[in-house]
Amino acid sequence: MKKGLMGKKIGMTQIFDDAGKVVPVTVVEAGPCVVIQKKNEQNDGYDAVQLGFGDVSPKSINKPKAGHFKKNDSPFKRHLKEFRLEDASGINVGDIIKADLFAEGEIIDVSGISKGKGFQGTIKRHNQSRIKETHGAGPVHRHAGSMGACSSPSRIFKGKGMPGHMGVEKVTIQNLKVVKVDTENNLIAIKGAIPGPKGGVVCITNAVKKV
Repeated sequence: MKKGLMGKKIGMTQIFDDAGKVVPVTVVEAGPCVVIQKKNEQNDGYDAVQLGFGDVSPKSINKPKAGHFKKNDSPFKRHLKEFRLEDASGINVGDIIKADLFAEGEIIDVSGISKGKGFQGTIKRHNQSRIKETHGAGPVHRHAGSMGACSSPSRIFKGKGMPGHMGVEKVTIQNLKVVKVDTENNLIAIKGAIPGPKGGVVCITNAVKKV
């Protein structure tokens, strides 16, 4: 990873490119992020920076986290995230990282916590198919099916798709394109959809594996 920052998902809209085609984009308020801590190869075994995003009242910070901010003489931030870098020599504690870290046309990866869907069945959770609803199929047309019947295998195989809690997990969408960067308002327009609800915190990094 060479660079990254945190941001807040604003929502989706559409813009027109130079050819007049409609491009669906997700707008992210990218930063400003403050460098709270810096790690290096000599002391920590790797190069990284810890960024803080989102203002928070000192009353909402517990003592361990408050001590962490005061140790580095940094402002209190609601969200902290560490980004491993190949070389962090040019970054210092207290530096402000904004949306201009990325440029128009750049390929990025976006990570976030997906929307919570609650308890869902196998059709919605694992994209399984239902059976026919005619000729005596009964009230089981949306059930998961056999659960390892008879004496063999006499158990359910690990990993079988079953009903359960869906969502609220880390999701990364790779190889998204930066369509537009508004440095004045710290906004980045990203082509396509990204994980999470409106107002959710996301992490933007340069693409590790490009298509």
